[in-house]
Amino acid sequence: MSEPLTEYQGKASMEKITSLAKRRGFVFQSSEIYGGQSGAWDYGPLGIELKNRIAQNWWKEMTQLQDSIVGLDAAILMHPRVWEASGHVENFTDPLVDCKQCKTRFRADQIPEANLAAKHCPECGGELTDTRKFNLMFKTHIGPVEEGANTVYLRPETAQGIYVNYKNIIQSNRMKVPFGIAQIGKAFRNEIVTKNFIFRTCEFEQMEMQYFVKPGTDEEWFNEWRRRRWAYYEKIGIQMDHLRWHQHGPQELAHYAKDAYDIEYLFPMGWKELEGIHNRSNYDLTRHIEYSGKDLQYIDQDHPNEGTVSRFIPFIIETSAGLTRTLLMVLCDAYDEEKVAEKGSGGTGDEWRTVLRFHPNLAPITVAVLPLMKKDGLAELALDIRNELKQDFATDYDQSGAIGRRYRRQDEAGTPFCITVDYESKDTGTVTLRFRDSMEQVRVSRAGLAERIRSEIKNYTRIGSSS
Repeated sequence: MSEPLTEYQGKASMEKITSLAKRRGFVFQSSEIYGGQSGAWDYGPLGIELKNRIAQNWWKEMTQLQDSIVGLDAAILMHPRVWEASGHVENFTDPLVDCKQCKTRFRADQIPEANLAAKHCPECGGELTDTRKFNLMFKTHIGPVEEGANTVYLRPETAQGIYVNYKNIIQSNRMKVPFGIAQIGKAFRNEIVTKNFIFRTCEFEQMEMQYFVKPGTDEEWFNEWRRRRWAYYEKIGIQMDHLRWHQHGPQELAHYAKDAYDIEYLFPMGWKELEGIHNRSNYDLTRHIEYSGKDLQYIDQDHPNEGTVSRFIPFIIETSAGLTRTLLMVLCDAYDEEKVAEKGSGGTGDEWRTVLRFHPNLAPITVAVLPLMKKDGLAELALDIRNELKQDFATDYDQSGAIGRRYRRQDEAGTPFCITVDYESKDTGTVTLRFRDSMEQVRVSRAGLAERIRSEIKNYTRIGSSS
């Protein structure tokens, strides 16, 4: 395991990441032409492709490669009693203070204690209000009349949809403990403060898996899922010295948690939570039994206890990561600036490139096809090659500008492979295959091109580092 860094040493800043994200069509401010909507972001052509690939890789890892985990897509709108049982109505709050002078709003636990004690605004020096609790759930109504009986909430997490369907899945899919349920879906939190680009937003997506285990085996499974989730980030090419563990102390533990660890990533703004692995005990199912009146015990018919059927309320091991926060992590981790040529004798200055070193399985574009010239049939040949490759890979086609400039555009988009079609391609049936990380170029037979790319993806090792 790599030793985590003590401070950020990469080349990315949030300003650079935000600028690149807009310039290349990864992320746009929501409703930008109207001045923008705070806490909401839109994902452009490259952004949605990157987000989908992150989700697909997570889903494959958590379902396809796990024999004991199945998937679910639960509704965003749930019965309001769900959120009473879960504790969200009572406990899902942040401490809020406002400045009476500059009107800035703060989370009380995120400003210096001295300022809070003196009611002294850290921004302008004005007087702060008393601390009050602020519930993070969005309320809405079902039906034509806004009555209390019709109040529902936009879900603040996806986990509860799994818990209330746990018995349905056991019965319909004959699942046996230990087993898991995975879900990717939207969640909504009325955050007091949204900042650091897409790190903390009001509308986001979660990738969660709830693993149901027999009481007494929970600590073993908790440690096993910590191991599996750590290994996953290495598998998708993340710089492991940018990751570390943080165990929740007694004051940090949520009301439902027996134990909890966060995988933290070293973002440009410092170490921040990336994914949580929690031992939730049997709190959630116990509460839903109490509030719904339904029996959610697991019946273990394979291991009877002294001749009788064994019944128990499973403990739950949770792995929970934000999809959009993971996307920000992947952008920051991939970002690099590299000098590719020294200052020339003409005094034109050193040549640099901005490159996103995505793992090929995550890259929004896998292969870009570039004809050296638009004329002499090269463009037609390049389009034929692209049409062949796009059955298996995400492709792009670019015939505008000098070839070096086109390479730089693809580097900035994180495209791992570029194919250049030149005059030799017409005569020999070969093309130039360029590798993003090393900028190495090799001649490859057109007939074996797809197989070569598949092999390179399978054996990919990152070259170059942002730290």
